Amino acid sequence: MTDACIIIPARYASSRYPGKPLATLTGASGTPRSLLERSVIAARKASEDAGGAIPVFVATDDDRIAAEAARIGAEVIMTDAACRNGTERVAQAVERAGLSSEIVVNLQGDAPLTPPGFVTALLDAMRSNPETGVATPILRCDVEAVENFIEDRRNGRVGATTVVTNRLGQALYFSKEVLPFTNGKGVVDGIVPVFHHVGLYAYRQPALAAYQQWEPGPLEELEGLEQLRFLENGHPVGAVEVHAPGAKFWELNNPSDVPLIERYLSQMGWD
Repeated sequence: MTDACIIIPARYASSRYPGKPLATLTGASGTPRSLLERSVIAARKASEDAGGAIPVFVATDDDRIAAEAARIGAEVIMTDAACRNGTERVAQAVERAGLSSEIVVNLQGDAPLTPPGFVTALLDAMRSNPETGVATPILRCDVEAVENFIEDRRNGRVGATTVVTNRLGQALYFSKEVLPFTNGKGVVDGIVPVFHHVGLYAYRQPALAAYQQWEPGPLEELEGLEQLRFLENGHPVGAVEVHAPGAKFWELNNPSDVPLIERYLSQMGWD
């Protein structure tokens, strides 16, 4: 019996990209697959990497997404349309399905390039520190990623999320701006100082329950980042640095991200 489960929250309504989970992405072999299917594939690979015992669920409020999940053989948990973000949807899915896993992994449905090792690293960090209630991976950017961030902001697009941390390995802040300030540079004093926040979380159930009791704060609402609710309520978020040599990571936030992700899929040989 495993101590963890993976839940993929997926909603049809999106201000920046309506119907995003059903958008198609073509991989290295030329096969088009929905974003949801690619997210489920990423979750299954992560389960295999962790020994194959971690169950995977899709949590949604939309019948079209539920039908696509059923088509690809994913187990579905139906949730309310009133869920304001993925963390709320995951928390409700845990309650409705009566899941008892100590650790609940939220693999956001817009990150089909998530390497399996990111989930494994996150689970290892949670298991090695029972006091950690919430943790999330962070990835040091390469110069190309920083340039992509800056290009998004230059063109007024709300894209990927950056994170800054303290010396205790905890997140200080998450932002849709490029933090820390680099004056448009990818390399500062010989290093790339920008960390990409990976769309992936692990929670212990008490932390999820606490989250459900808090209302969104001003920073969460300004940035549109659900994880800031933990920080605004004084709940630490562990930042687990991950590494992916030769891999590319990018989330699907806007329609303009599709060709970039398809290029990365091709470069990495992912079907």
